[in-house]
This record gives sequence, structure tokens and C-alpha cells, in this order.
Amino acid sequence: MPENYLYPPEGSRPPSACSLTDLREALESGAILEAPAQRCGADHTLYLSLEGIEGRIPRQEAVAPWISGSSRDIAVLSRVGKQTCFTVTALEADGKGAPVAWLSRRAAQEKAMEHFLQNLTPGAVLACRVTRLESFGAFLDIGCGIVAMLPIEHISISRISHPKERFLVGQKVLAAVKAFDKEQRRITLTHRELLGTWMENASRFRPGETVRGTVRSVKEYGSFIELAPNLSGLADAKECLEPGNGVSVYIKSIRPERMKVKLQVIEKLPPLSEPEPLRYQITDGVLDRWVFSPPNYEREPVQTVFTSQAP
Repeated sequence: MPENYLYPPEGSRPPSACSLTDLREALESGAILEAPAQRCGADHTLYLSLEGIEGRIPRQEAVAPWISGSSRDIAVLSRVGKQTCFTVTALEADGKGAPVAWLSRRAAQEKAMEHFLQNLTPGAVLACRVTRLESFGAFLDIGCGIVAMLPIEHISISRISHPKERFLVGQKVLAAVKAFDKEQRRITLTHRELLGTWMENASRFRPGETVRGTVRSVKEYGSFIELAPNLSGLADAKECLEPGNGVSVYIKSIRPERMKVKLQVIEKLPPLSEPEPLRYQITDGVLDRWVFSPPNYEREPVQTVFTSQAP
């Protein structure tokens, strides 16, 4: 089970019961509930509808204190229409006698962060949700809206030009903790180790097969074709190919000792209607060392070592 199962990303919890009785129980127990934010007021108060009861998250309770500057405002505004976690801090009646629940997302995030500070170590596998994609990497919600960075170079062994080639905003993915700066409360993630070693990926293919691939780069001497996020092969030069093209390729040879797959492009293919699902070889636990290259690889092993001093 992923290390953050007690504090999953927003939108990953089972539906919360939010009747007045449930809210009273949550007020007493400090339980974390979740419901969609309906609107954001001019003063940046978030309003939620909780089974006919109005819930309010004041601006100062909408975001954890370690987020500052303009990022705080963006974090509040971007909750509208999305599942939002919270604890109940007070129950009272408005001027017309209707019940109002005062809520805190900040408190939920502080609970989650305290748990992470005590329990997360490099190598821990987390269930995450993609919140934003930038050219340099992806931002993932690792629990209660706490966002961690996944640099583009750690998304897969096969190189991509933008994270959107691998992920969609809102997609559920797995990732592992690469480094955790507890003083700054900054978590860096990695993803490629969970997609399998070279042999685990290469074992899905056989010489003589023709399969679908994706062009990742085009050189004078040939094109690198991705067969899986952690497996690419080299095909002879062929005109009219561009990065991102789908192609059918004939597998000429697979050589584990050199980590080489020799391919021949048959033809270009139309784009897929939706991205192919990611196939994870590791789904939970804590990694300490991951070796990508085969045991008989002729060169220095390609590996990742997870330590508390990981860069």
C-alpha cells in the first residue's frame, strides 16, 4: 500500500458524509472530510455545499502556511469546482438561524505534513494526482493538496520534450520520494523507477514482431522509437518522421548485454484517441536501490540509490 494512504490526494477519498451529525462528529474527532468547492468570494473565502449546510473556508484557512506570495491566491482560486479536503473548526447559525460550518483546509494539510515529516523517507512510493504540467516537470498532489515536484528527467527513461507527452492534469499516478527537505517542507519525486527495468520492459517484446512505437527524436543516423516509457530502440533513418509521430516498427534484434533494440520503421500511424495507460512494475513499499540495466550489461550499471542525502 502506498505510504500516503492515510492522507491521499484531494479527489481520491471515498465520498464524505456531511450531514449536520457527521459535521459535529468531525468537529469532535478532527477527522478530514472532502467536498467540492462551489465558489470563491471576493475576499477569497471558499464556499462548499455540505448536504444543505453551507461550509466556509476563510482565506487564511485555505492554504498551508508554507505556501506564500501569489501562489497562495492561485491555490485558493484554483479550488473552485474541485474536491477540497478540510477539517471542521466550528458550527454556528447565521443571521437566519441556518447552520454554517467553518472549515479549515490548512489544518488538514498540516496534519498530512506532520505525518509525512515523521514517516516519509526517500524511496517511499506514493499515490498521487497530477495538478499542473510545465515544460520542466509535473506538479503532483501527494496528499490533502500538498504539492510535490516531479522533474521531467525523472518521469521516464525514454526522454520526452514535455510532461504532457506522458501525463494529463487530473490523472492518478504513482511516484517515489526522491528527496525530502524537511526544513523547507519541499518534496521532490521520481517516477521512472516504478515503470520497470530494461529487462522487465524488453521481455514484453520479441524479435520478428511488429509493434506500435512513438518517435522521440530524429537524428541523421536514425530515429529513436519509444516502445514503452522505459524502453526505446533505434531505427534506420527514414524521411518525414518527426518527434511525436506514431509508427509501426519491426523488431530486428534485442541485445540485453548492450541495452540495444534494433528496429525498422514500417509506416506512420494515425494518433491514438487517448494515451496508453502506464504500466507500473512497482506499486508500493520503499525502494533503497533500483538497477535499470541488465545483470550482464557491458558498461557501468544504470541505477538509482535512495538515501536521506539524495540530491
